Amino acid sequence: MFRYNKITLAVATALAANFVSISAAQAATYFENFTPLTASSGVRSATSPILLSSPNFTQTIISNSLNNGISYAAPAVANLGGDGNAPDMIDADPSGRYIFMPFEQGQGGVLRIDTQDTNYNTRSTVIVTPGSANAQGFIRGDASRFTPWGGYLTGEENLSNGTVTSGVGQGRLFEVTNPLTATAGTGTFVQRNSVIPLVAHEGLAFDSAKNFYFVDEYLSGSVYKFTSANANATNGNDFFAAGTVSALKLNTGAVDEATSLTLSGATSWATISGANGRGAADAAGAIGFNRPEDLELLKLANGNEALIFASTAGDNDNNSGNGNGHVYIQNLVTNELSLFADSNTIDLATGLAVGAGFKSADNIAIDANGNVYIIEDRNGSTDDDIWFAKDINHDGDLTDAGEGIARWASNGIDGSEFTGLYFSKTNPNLAFVNIQHPNGGNDLTMSITAVPEPETYAMLLAGLGLMGFIARRRK
Repeated sequence: MFRYNKITLAVATALAANFVSISAAQAATYFENFTPLTASSGVRSATSPILLSSPNFTQTIISNSLNNGISYAAPAVANLGGDGNAPDMIDADPSGRYIFMPFEQGQGGVLRIDTQDTNYNTRSTVIVTPGSANAQGFIRGDASRFTPWGGYLTGEENLSNGTVTSGVGQGRLFEVTNPLTATAGTGTFVQRNSVIPLVAHEGLAFDSAKNFYFVDEYLSGSVYKFTSANANATNGNDFFAAGTVSALKLNTGAVDEATSLTLSGATSWATISGANGRGAADAAGAIGFNRPEDLELLKLANGNEALIFASTAGDNDNNSGNGNGHVYIQNLVTNELSLFADSNTIDLATGLAVGAGFKSADNIAIDANGNVYIIEDRNGSTDDDIWFAKDINHDGDLTDAGEGIARWASNGIDGSEFTGLYFSKTNPNLAFVNIQHPNGGNDLTMSITAVPEPETYAMLLAGLGLMGFIARRRK
């Protein structure tokens, strides 16, 4: 019989505990283990376009618009440039195998990428072809969300500065009803505006009760909720057939972010109706945010669900994407709206307010550990960054000691911007992001992977070795 002594037992216990913690961590993400970047990237190569904050992160191009047979004519939109497709927001099916994104160009479409296809030339399939009859005049695709019943939603961000002038190319919501089985050009593309109003679409989200949230992405746009009369529908026809649309308002009265540096307080949802989402929201006294863009559902530590969304132009209302963007939290249980991040938030690289280093907050992403990432709408190779929000206690604010934001990745391609950051729901150490409208038009879809730090492997092997040794001695 093996006789323990105090030192052996202490070492074995410590390593066993470490082994347990490492095993648990393997179900979580390593993306939160990094050293904050102190500055944005300069110009980088097309094969390694992202400046990453950890040597344990790896980037790979999985699709590009000029070399995989899916390039289309340049859109007649000056700020897109080039002759690529401008793939935008990314979402995936529940299996995690396929990722989807719309094309944000003059003629929009939908791209599906099979992430398990090792053949670069066959993994990308355009299931809704830009300019085809099937696309129904779809333009400026932006929104991207897989539905609870298995469809794929996207929408047009185009809305003539908030004024509905036509039903074609004007803020429509669409569903691809056969996203997994469609072959090239055969995605069944169905408009979903029988009740949903026309707005400039970007962020879409479903909460656990299957309420559907969306935004109006133009200046002074609102945040909306659709409560379906058939929330447990198994198809989009039934889900979108009937229900109530409402817009977010402050209980103290109507307010526009252009005249209020920050917005916070008790809120409610005002019922609206009609095809013109902007007009109905304004009439109901809803909050006018300065370009509300991406929107995600966040689970707080106390179990409450919250919406987290970015307001790109913030309080500098010039429609140029250069405002002091804000990120807001809307608690869906307490109905409290609060500011999550802005230029006054602490930069964890310096310990000081981040200031002008953080502007034009656009996209939002959430990793497997519930960490929030904020993607800027700025200039690649100059100041286009992804920021990690360190909310230690996951209470929905960044005001506690040690909390703030940190530059997690930076874009090094001229003329482009990051968009669509998405963390896999099936692999906690895999993410995808688009680099859109670069000079020359060669849009990139990138994967980013994370592995444990080398010392983590060493400790795991040491723990396993010692525990095996103890087991043999005991035997």
